[in-house]
Amino acid sequence: KDVSLMSAPEKLEAIDLIMNSFGKNGTEMPSPAWHQDVLSKRMRLIESGEAKWLSIEEFENEINQLGS
Repeated sequence: KDVSLMSAPEKLEAIDLIMNSFGKNGTEMPSPAWHQDVLSKRMRLIESGEAKWLSIEEFENEINQLGS
């Protein structure tokens, strides 16, 4: 299936299936170094009270807009 023709929920489901397959066949997927940088930045935003929190509905709307 052409990924560009998939809806956002279909793409997320495909990503989920791929990611879940790593642990099932003994393959470990190491986190890239930049993941720690992103997580550290997010923790600083949370701790400072500057983090932007979304409801499930707001998150779904943003994800759906990405797919349009």
